[in-house]
Amino acid sequence: MAKIIQLQRQDATGSANVTPVIVEDNWTVLRATEEQPLTEERISAAVQGQDAVLFPLSVWKANEALLAGRDAARTGMWLAPEDEPGDAAAYFDRVSLVAVDFPVFRDGRGFSTAYLLRTRYKWEGQLRAIGDVLRDQLNFMKRCGFDAFAVRADKSIDDAIKGFTEFTVTYQASVDEPLPLFRRARTEGGAVQPKATA
Repeated sequence: MAKIIQLQRQDATGSANVTPVIVEDNWTVLRATEEQPLTEERISAAVQGQDAVLFPLSVWKANEALLAGRDAARTGMWLAPEDEPGDAAAYFDRVSLVAVDFPVFRDGRGFSTAYLLRTRYKWEGQLRAIGDVLRDQLNFMKRCGFDAFAVRADKSIDDAIKGFTEFTVTYQASVDEPLPLFRRARTEGGAVQPKATA
């Protein structure tokens, strides 16, 4: 069975302190390949099956009635880079997981998609990065709101998890830290000294 990295809270208070752990992945990503196109038969079989399946947003939009009765605990959706995050919000009550696809390492649209899903559209469930997910991206993905990461199959997940420890201080505001460093310095360490005037 495949494995993913998942962020787990260190306590029940909802603090920002999270620990990345490697866990079993029981989800199947339904996607078209050259050898196996995404046919109506494949979609119907996935809907009727008992497996936990991530359906593409395009399938959700074209097959709402077919997906309507599926158990949300084993139903998810994934967004391609060209998908509009706002379109996914209509299905939030029918899924337990949302994933964002990174088809190639250099395509950064998924970072913006994750940020919008968390901030503008208020997705609070698991948000997973799938596709070409590499160690170098993990900390930045976490900052944008991802809390689960399906590292590319040909890369070591044990090595990738180390990507979360490479940065100890962040300057910019983001999903995981809404205040930039200079604002945190004022609130955590007391008043910032005013500039001297001549």
